[in-house]
Amino acid sequence: LPAVYSLDGLLVFGLLLVCTCAYLRKVPRLRTWLLSERRGVWGVCHKAAVIGTRLHMAVSVSCLLMAFYILVGK
Repeated sequence: LPAVYSLDGLLVFGLLLVCTCAYLRKVPRLRTWLLSERRGVWGVCHKAAVIGTRLHMAVSVSCLLMAFYILVGK
């Protein structure tokens, strides 16, 4: 439970949210069903998917750096 309130946990959650929403955006049925709304909770998923697709290189490098930090740094 303490990992939820740490900066590491927050960064991991954000990266996983962006990566998951970007992946779901590639699936045609899920894109129209889940990511068509631009307000509310689904709007956050839509914005995370846009960030994940537009900044895919930065997001992937961030995921690799976070994985290296968690596996080696901690």
